[in-house]
Amino acid sequence: MEATMALLDAARRMNGDALAEIFDLYSPAIYKYVLHLCNDAMLADQIVGDVFAKLLDHLSAGNGPGTNLPSYLYQTAYHIIIDEARYWHGRTSLEAVDFLRYDGYSAYTNLENQILFETISQAILNDLTAYQRHVIILRFLEGFSLRETAAILGKSVNIVKAAQNRAIVTLRQALGHRVIATHATTQGTGNYASP
Repeated sequence: MEATMALLDAARRMNGDALAEIFDLYSPAIYKYVLHLCNDAMLADQIVGDVFAKLLDHLSAGNGPGTNLPSYLYQTAYHIIIDEARYWHGRTSLEAVDFLRYDGYSAYTNLENQILFETISQAILNDLTAYQRHVIILRFLEGFSLRETAAILGKSVNIVKAAQNRAIVTLRQALGHRVIATHATTQGTGNYASP
């Protein structure tokens, strides 16, 4: 924490090395967070650039984060994502894109795990509100505590906890229905006629 404060103090003085170190330390995590939400590498790059451009603007104006730099960066990314979603609403909504990428690692899992992965992805994509999706990503994919998540989203801990609980209940219900439907589909009845 002390090292982060010293780095932040140097960045406030517009020290180039400190600014570069902040970017190197935090940009990969911010990129991963944004990519989880938009699944668009170019858009994620753009948003990460915007996050650090805002940080520079704020620091040069004597503003910016007081103490919790990671929270400030995630919160800035969150607000930029919301702004992007509003801009693209009606063109391509945030909900219309895949939530998690299907990558090379997934190819090594068995069919059941792939079906479960796709089922969970679809449940998160289709059954949660945008706010609940942010909470789930920050809490379980990024590993933030309730308090850190609340700071990033600008909400109270109780509101975040309530959203998390509602999201988990919604996911359990959605997954229960989807797993049953998927199981029935993969089992088949054998009572169909060929065209």
